Amino acid sequence: MKAVGVIVEYNPLHNGHVYHLQEARRLSGADAVVAVMSGPFLQRGEPAIVGKRARTEMALHAGADLVLELPVAYAVQPAEWFAFGAVSLLHRTGVVDSLCFGSESGDLDSLQRIARVLAVEPAAMREDIARRLREGASYPAAYAGAAAALAPGGVDAHDAAALLEQPNNSLGLHYLIALQRLGSAIQPFTAARTGAAYHEATPGPGAIASATAVRRLLMADGPDAAAPYVPAATLAILHREWQEGRAPIHWERFAQPLLHLAATRRASELERIAEVTEGLEHRLSRALAQLPEPSVEALLNAMKTKRYTRTKLQRMLAHLLLNHTKAECSPEQLAAGPGYLRVLGFNAQGQSLLKQMKKTASLPVVLKPSTFTHNQLELDIQAQVAYGLACEHRDTRKMFSDYYESPVRL
Repeated sequence: MKAVGVIVEYNPLHNGHVYHLQEARRLSGADAVVAVMSGPFLQRGEPAIVGKRARTEMALHAGADLVLELPVAYAVQPAEWFAFGAVSLLHRTGVVDSLCFGSESGDLDSLQRIARVLAVEPAAMREDIARRLREGASYPAAYAGAAAALAPGGVDAHDAAALLEQPNNSLGLHYLIALQRLGSAIQPFTAARTGAAYHEATPGPGAIASATAVRRLLMADGPDAAAPYVPAATLAILHREWQEGRAPIHWERFAQPLLHLAATRRASELERIAEVTEGLEHRLSRALAQLPEPSVEALLNAMKTKRYTRTKLQRMLAHLLLNHTKAECSPEQLAAGPGYLRVLGFNAQGQSLLKQMKKTASLPVVLKPSTFTHNQLELDIQAQVAYGLACEHRDTRKMFSDYYESPVRL
């Protein structure tokens, strides 16, 4: 059985994601789709609008056959480590033959040529990144500029810079770099993004809107407002999560515990938290004292600069909320890769893959966390508990659902 991997967040799953799943099968010729999905907290540092179990159901209804959880230690990271963790999971299953990611360009050849150069991250590139950071660039901009400057023959530096300014192209590049560093035989494919752009805030005339636009509709008017842009199964699941008080989840649901943690920790304690860098602990303390209102949005606005992007600051706040230290999220720790394959859900085809994985996987396959111990898994369980505290109708069993609930079966 041929299997293609996809790396997703589904926040929430919409019609564009269905297109991607269909293209993944078509381009790869695969019989099954393995999705690696972030849990309660996402790569941009924000909480998912609905929980991971609901999003797993959406994925299975939309065409995924097996859903694995990306450990939170990787899910809330810059693109390099997010991509490395997710690709490592696909590689270690032993059943995934190919990887299909979305990109704005659809230009796999140029991205692969750049990836081959950057996989070793030359010293000149690290120095160039440091110089650009000193000049006030954000890390994503500094990385993109330094990467473009090292564009290999056949790829114009200006074209490379324009290519890497697009978020899906940039993330796709990191998937390709991860494949290179792992020496993986997984074959990459890319599906050109169609319809709305990644950050497009309002829906266009078609049936495909960005996840950003869908979330805005959901936050403003509830599930029915998103109906034209999501599959019927997704809409039904959104209605259920709204009715049962488990959605929508957003940063302001965490305002009280987060602001308490930020305000009561000493600078030396804040400095230990992942992504609290270059004196951000002091900037955080100053911003708290000057907030016009006690809200996460006000705090982000007070701290944001050209150098410190909203995404960087959201990841920092997520690490603060979840008490992720620099030691736990150090490059040395992350370079070791995920320590297990956590199964969130599967269908009949996915069950066949799981049987195959028992023979091929080079990591333990975990269906119930209560039967397995790992420091990364402890962080996942803690993240789920923290996420559950933000629900309108709090349910202790749901908060600790990683201990009680079996994977979703469709």
